[in-house]
Amino acid sequence: MLESEIEKYLVKRVKQIGGKAYKFTSPAHRGVPDRILVLPRGHVVFCEVKNERGKLSALQQIELQWLRSLGHRAAVVYSIEDVNALMEYIDEFCG
Repeated sequence: MLESEIEKYLVKRVKQIGGKAYKFTSPAHRGVPDRILVLPRGHVVFCEVKNERGKLSALQQIELQWLRSLGHRAAVVYSIEDVNALMEYIDEFCG
């Protein structure tokens, strides 16, 4: 499955629960996650999208670790199933 299809599905699922999945690019800072999920009740999740064959770059790994060290939620999804699991997790802490 293409990364773009997984990302499109993620955007759709986040929208279904009343959130937004902003596309995130930072020209001056490489390695930032693809999406910022702005969710109900003031929750935010940073999300990197890959396909099943995708690998995180060293910069992406560092950025995700840094976000987590600051207490932010940061996820990586590799498939539709991963998106569904992420949405279940989101439902637990947003619900």
